[in-house]
Amino acid sequence: MSLKLYFAPGACSFVPHSMLELSGVEFEPHGVKLHKNEQRSPEYLAINPRGQVPVLVDGDQVVTQIVAILLHLDARLPQAGILPASGEARTRALQTLTWMNNTVHPTFTHVFMPEKFTDDEAARQAIRAYAAKTYRGLLGEIELLAEKASPWMTGEQPGALDAYALTLLRWGGFAGIDPTTLPATWALAQRFAALPPVARAVERERLTLNVYKPAA
Repeated sequence: MSLKLYFAPGACSFVPHSMLELSGVEFEPHGVKLHKNEQRSPEYLAINPRGQVPVLVDGDQVVTQIVAILLHLDARLPQAGILPASGEARTRALQTLTWMNNTVHPTFTHVFMPEKFTDDEAARQAIRAYAAKTYRGLLGEIELLAEKASPWMTGEQPGALDAYALTLLRWGGFAGIDPTTLPATWALAQRFAALPPVARAVERERLTLNVYKPAA
């Protein structure tokens, strides 16, 4: 098995990054520095013309988009417990995963990069403020799920939902949301980050879990 993951520190690529570490499989982690526009380099665009992370290279196959990557890894590494194997538990996990990816994640994009949606500065400020308020509500929905974790969001084994919950909660700090005000998710994120395999991904990405800074 020849696996290579292109990731950017702190991005959603942390989810497959941590899953690969948890699986115990050998893989080649390749950091992409977004602040240096490495995702726009000719070399990277040759791999993913959209210039996005993550990208998984599995032998001759290139897989993009986080949900597709997680499903690919789940099929290749069933022992990793990335998602429940079957039945209602799998269906519910997929519901939550796709919601995190198609609703919660894009809402944060409106907070962090409003320039993607308008070139009017006043409109950008309005988009950012409204999206931050909406994002707080979405994190509240994740909090309800985290309260039911036993001990992980899909049961006895940590998986993709825990990694995505950590990522989305961490981003909340950039939206002015103190993660400790969501105690169940905050406890889940700390527990997940403390797992030795996950800690390797955290260290490699040099992540600080709580990036919230109170307004002066």
